[in-house]
Amino acid sequence: MDIVTRPRILVVGAGFAGVECVRRLERRLTPGEAELTLVTPMSYQLYLPLLPQVASGVLTPQSIALSLRRSEKYRTRIIPGGAIGVDLRVKVCVIRTIAGDTVDEPYDYIVLAPGSVTRTFDIPGLTDHAFGLKSLAEAAYLRDHVISQLDLADACTDPAERASRLQFVVVGGGYAGTETAACLQRLTHAAVKRYPRLDPGLIKWHLIDIAPKLMPELGEKLGRSAHEILTRRGIEISLGVSIAKAGGEEVTFTDGRVVPTRTLIWTAGVVASPLIGTLDAETVRGRLAVNADMRLPGYDGVFALGDSAAVPDLAKGDDAVCPPTAQHALRQGRHVAENVIATLRGRSTRPYVHQDLGLVVDLGGTDAVSKPLGYELHGLPAQVVARGYHWSALRTGVAKTRVMTNWLLNAVAGDDFVRTGFQAHRPGSLRDFEYLDAYLTPEQVRAHVEEAGRAAR
Repeated sequence: MDIVTRPRILVVGAGFAGVECVRRLERRLTPGEAELTLVTPMSYQLYLPLLPQVASGVLTPQSIALSLRRSEKYRTRIIPGGAIGVDLRVKVCVIRTIAGDTVDEPYDYIVLAPGSVTRTFDIPGLTDHAFGLKSLAEAAYLRDHVISQLDLADACTDPAERASRLQFVVVGGGYAGTETAACLQRLTHAAVKRYPRLDPGLIKWHLIDIAPKLMPELGEKLGRSAHEILTRRGIEISLGVSIAKAGGEEVTFTDGRVVPTRTLIWTAGVVASPLIGTLDAETVRGRLAVNADMRLPGYDGVFALGDSAAVPDLAKGDDAVCPPTAQHALRQGRHVAENVIATLRGRSTRPYVHQDLGLVVDLGGTDAVSKPLGYELHGLPAQVVARGYHWSALRTGVAKTRVMTNWLLNAVAGDDFVRTGFQAHRPGSLRDFEYLDAYLTPEQVRAHVEEAGRAAR
C-alpha cells in the first residue's frame, strides 16, 4: 500500500494513556495499515506516582523517565512539541514545537490524551510563589530548593529568617500532597543531623487541605492511620483550611494564621489540559464528554481518554466517571487502541469497563497505607504492596532495575543531600513550569487553520 494512502492516526500526549495506546497500535497494526504519530514535548513517559520520591532524593530523575525511543521496534513518528489547538471539522491539530514553531498536523483518527495541569485558584501570589509537582523538572527543582533552605538557614544569623526557612507548607491532602509531605519531611529529618548548628525542633512541616478528611477515598480507618503516622512524625495537619494569600516570605491561611515560610508546595488537585477548551465541545467539569467507548459524540474518528476525558465508569453505574488515576489511564490506553483498530477495520467498538484494583500510598521508610482489592493494610505489609504495585507498573526492565537499585541503595546507605544546581539558574514557581498561555481559543484555531489553507493554495 502506498504510504500516501495510509490512514493517519495522531496520538496527543505521552502519559500513561497515550503511550499504552501507541504501544498497542504498534503491536496490532501492520506498518502498511496506518501511519502513527505521537505529539509530546518530551520523548519519555513519566511515571508520575513516584515523583515525590524523586523530590526527596530516594529515586534519581531518570529512574522514572521511560524513554520512548528505547525499543528497537518503535516505528511511531514523534513530533517534539505540544498540541495547542484542534480543528475537529477539518481534522487538523495545531502544534507548538519545542523550538517555538507552529505546525499543522492533519489526521484521519485522533486520540486525545493530553493529561492534566495543576488546578489553581485566584489566590493572591499563588502562581508566583508556590511550587508544583507535576513534572520531572519541578521535582528536581523542589529537591534543590528544600536542601538549599537548610543550607541558608545554617548560614544566616537572623533568627526570624532561619525560622521561616525551616517551615514548609504543603497544600493538598490527596495522594500527591500526602506523599510529598511525608517524603520531604523524612528527607529534612535525616538531613538536619548533618547541620549541627540547626535546632531540629525548628523544622516544621504543615499539611493543609480544605476537605474535612485526609484522603477520604481510602476510607475512615486507613485515612485515620495515615493521619496518625504523619502526626507522629511531627507534621502538623490542618483540615478545612486553605491558603488566603501567598508571599515570598510568608503564607496566610484561611483561618487567619500567618506562617513565615519560603516554601509553599501546591498539590491541590488537577484539571484537564487547556487543550480541551480549544475544541469547542461538550465537557463535564472541564473534562471532555465522551461515550463509554471513548469516542467523542458527533465527530468521526475522535477519541479521548485519561485525565482530560470524562469516561463513564460503567463498573460504578449512575453518572459516575472514571477518576484520573494511572490504573484507569493504562487500561483506557489499551482499550481505546483496540477501538481505533476496530473503527479502522470497519468493526464495532466496545465500551470500557474496569473494576478498581485499589489504592496505595507510600509514606516513606516502612510507613504506608494500602487498600488492594478492598483489603486494608498499613505499615510494612502496605509498603510492600505499594512498592510492588509501582514496580510492576513500570513499563521497561531498565526502569524496574533502576528503581529497585535506588530503593535498595537508599535503604542501605540512607539519603544524600546534594544540590544539583537547578536553584541557581531560574525561578521554579507554578507560573514558570506550566505554559498555560500557549493555548489557542477555538476561534483562533479556526482562523489559523483557514489562513494556513489559503496559504497552501
